[in-house]
Amino acid sequence: MKLPPARRALVAGVFAALAIAPTVAPMPAHAQFGGIVYDPTNYAQNVLTAARSLQQINNQIQQIQNQATSLINEARNLASLPFSSLQQLQQQVQRTQQLLGEAQRIAYDVQNVQEAFTDRYKGAALTGDHARMVVNANARWEDSVGAFEDAMRVQAGVVGNIEGARTTMDGLVSASQSATGALQATQAGNQLLALQSQQLADLTAAVAAQGRAQALQSARQAAEEAEGRERFRRFMGN
Repeated sequence: MKLPPARRALVAGVFAALAIAPTVAPMPAHAQFGGIVYDPTNYAQNVLTAARSLQQINNQIQQIQNQATSLINEARNLASLPFSSLQQLQQQVQRTQQLLGEAQRIAYDVQNVQEAFTDRYKGAALTGDHARMVVNANARWEDSVGAFEDAMRVQAGVVGNIEGARTTMDGLVSASQSATGALQATQAGNQLLALQSQQLADLTAAVAAQGRAQALQSARQAAEEAEGRERFRRFMGN
């Protein structure tokens, strides 16, 4: 089909215009969103900078937490043990000392012992008249009986302290196991050592009291032998 001459001329003009028109570059992708510019390089750099800043903040937070933990631990290490057995241990030692101080006739005193032995166990005490010998023999017997009674009283006191020592030990072990710091653990250990010292003191007292009784018994037997020889000598008229 042939176009009219006028339409053929219009189509030819459009093609000619398209042929000579300058080429128009397409709009860049980053300028197609209402004027918002998107730069991938800058975006990546910004993300990296933000990540580094966040890491620094996290490190600072961790340092603060470590410092806080260190301060808490130091406070725990300086905290004093809330349990004290000192008063109870002192009372037990005082009771044992009181029992020793109540020793009958011959006290735990060097001068007193020397005087008693001079008066009743040796020398002139064994060579006096008959009445004096009888008095000294009775005194020596009373010394021995009193010493054995004293030993039993001290032993009873020591046995009575065992229950208190057990209660104290339980409290100290419990306090040691629940100690929150070095100071509390050390204080609990020191009090356990004090408890051991108190028990050793009780044991020493019991041994001393028993030894005193046995020593007086032996001294009485020796005095009786010496007195017996003196009586025999007199009987024989020597």
